[in-house]
Amino acid sequence: MIAGPTATGKSNLSISLANKVKGAVINADSMQVYENLEILTARPSSSEMKNIDHYLYGFVDGRERYNVERWCNDASEIIKKTSAKNLTPILVGGTGLYINTLINGLVDLPSIPESIKIESEKILQEFGKDFLINQIKNVDPESLNEINHNDTVRLRRIWEVFESTGKQFSAWKINKNKKFITDCKFKILLFLPNREKNYQVVNSRFVKMMKDGAVEEVKKLLELNLSDSLPIMRAHGVPEIKKYLANQCSLEECISKGQQVTRNYVKRQHTWWNSSNLEIFQKFDKFPSEIDLNSIKID
Repeated sequence: MIAGPTATGKSNLSISLANKVKGAVINADSMQVYENLEILTARPSSSEMKNIDHYLYGFVDGRERYNVERWCNDASEIIKKTSAKNLTPILVGGTGLYINTLINGLVDLPSIPESIKIESEKILQEFGKDFLINQIKNVDPESLNEINHNDTVRLRRIWEVFESTGKQFSAWKINKNKKFITDCKFKILLFLPNREKNYQVVNSRFVKMMKDGAVEEVKKLLELNLSDSLPIMRAHGVPEIKKYLANQCSLEECISKGQQVTRNYVKRQHTWWNSSNLEIFQKFDKFPSEIDLNSIKID
């Protein structure tokens, strides 16, 4: 498992490593699964994926609400499939939640109706985070105390579970976790390079994305008239380019804001991985391109 913040070069390393160990690459990035966004999600190109089997890239329609459970089910099946072919599965991506859930399992919750998800998004947008927090305080203070109150994804989840089931999320957590991989040995390679350098790469990469056609990509996405509550509509760069296309900001403001939200995400990723209780096999304070491939311990 090759993990770490966005814009560090994990994908290139995964290909080099796959060539070295006869491997197959499995995407562990929550936005690179969507077929509608290739440029903005920095999805590996067809030429980059040539000669190495790649899985879970660009295979989900943006109209769908793909989630961590679906990814874990899909990833675990591909791990079995590739292992049966004597290939080494190499998971690569910056979505720590995906990797953590694959390893530790998931609270076995009932599916949440789409109408409830849309309602929680509406509450957050119209009334704000503090209003949602107060709502949760009245029904499930225990779950509220266990999360960062700035984590709007988890806030919404707690509210949605109670709203759709009438049962507290904290009560559901008592149930046995749903497991995905139980008979696999794995190694996590974590890359946490200098954060300021990481920011610089983010800034230059966003400018390149714009030159490579990100605006046209978002324009086509908007033609689908999708709900803003869908995950793809919150991908970094989409809301910013949407405002630019609606003449609500200049191109310069669009780029600046897109860079800012991506830098903020990188900061959260650094914080998440630094506080993670996952067992890291090897940790690097450099970009993957700065290390010798032979320094990665295979055995």
